Amino acid sequence: MSQPMRILLALVGGIAAGVALAAWRPDAALAGTAVAQPIGTMWLNALRMTIVPLVVALLVTGVAATARAARASKLAGRAIAVFLVCLWTSSALGALFTLTLLDLFPLGAAAGAALKASFTSAAPVGPVPPFSDFLIAMVPTNPVAAAAEDAFLPLIVFTVTFAFALTRLAEEPRELLTRFFQAVADAMLVMITWVLWLAPLGVFALAYVVGAKAGTAAFGALVHYVAVVAGTGVLVWLLAYPTAMLAGRVPLRRFLRAIAPAQAVAISTQSSLASLPAMLRGTEALGLPVAASGVVLPLAVAIFRFTGPAMNLSVALYVAHVFGIRLGPEQVAIGIAAAAITTLGAVSLPGTISFVSSIAPIALAMGVPIEPLALLVAVETLPDIVRTLGNVTMDVAVTSVVTRGQGEGLDRSEADAMLES
Repeated sequence: MSQPMRILLALVGGIAAGVALAAWRPDAALAGTAVAQPIGTMWLNALRMTIVPLVVALLVTGVAATARAARASKLAGRAIAVFLVCLWTSSALGALFTLTLLDLFPLGAAAGAALKASFTSAAPVGPVPPFSDFLIAMVPTNPVAAAAEDAFLPLIVFTVTFAFALTRLAEEPRELLTRFFQAVADAMLVMITWVLWLAPLGVFALAYVVGAKAGTAAFGALVHYVAVVAGTGVLVWLLAYPTAMLAGRVPLRRFLRAIAPAQAVAISTQSSLASLPAMLRGTEALGLPVAASGVVLPLAVAIFRFTGPAMNLSVALYVAHVFGIRLGPEQVAIGIAAAAITTLGAVSLPGTISFVSSIAPIALAMGVPIEPLALLVAVETLPDIVRTLGNVTMDVAVTSVVTRGQGEGLDRSEADAMLES
């Protein structure tokens, strides 16, 4: 049985056990929460302790890899520029789509209150600081203190600045530092794998508390969450088609036929990497230069996740909605920036790991509790399918934009060198 299925079954079993015991013996159900709550909180804290070093290490290595690819060829540099524009666009549209969906289809007040009450360990959200204080706080006086206080926006600003400074060093110290942060990232991934191995126990404990306190409303809230986040992903995914038609000059019917095999692989594997061979055949069917698409598509799979910023921000906005947090323009802007930037550090990670490492910094930067993420990761299967479909479709669409007319200037040896790197 796969790990996501184990976590999902633990979620359903925990909520069902909590609901059933609360209906049969309310006093016993309440007493059970006194045991389950600490177990779930300990597991959540173990997950949280990996976030800061993992995000910092992945951001540094992600920026280093992006800079290295950009230096490799003009085509790669052009592709990366397009990727960055798309990621920021995805983040902004994710905020727009999610807030619109929540306005049109809000979570029921009773379900929201019951779900919020079940997360008693969530830290209270402080007042929104003035915009001038927000600007000042973006530049940390002490990045170590920012990391200790979970002040992710100033930490991200420092880390990205440090990563770009690293790319200007001579080759030997640059490679030494890059290997160091890669080793840190690898070690943290081992640790988080251990923590996630215990996920069924932690999720069951947290889900039991939710079921005992929120009752059957918890199931309705989770269905509503999946609908909103997956709906945001679908809306962003659909942008791939006009991108291919208008910017890539590909007829819609031809694009649909070319992308269909890759989409089928994406649904069955939930992996952009596994869909790469089918994507390459799709670009051939579109008549794109093989040497050029052989550079851009692997690069897209390695560092580009178009649906990531939109859907990651959507999760954080949904948690704010559950907790009744009224986000101002400044907080939404913080979330947009954090979602677009942290995506560079989330690539090539398993879904359960990237869910936590990508969304927690966004939520913390916006002042949104991250405790619900421990439950929401258990219902990520459908949103993850939408994520992968959107990524695969946009990868091919953007490749049609970047490589159109580029084949003559790129020889096969350059394409092979890019693929090896």
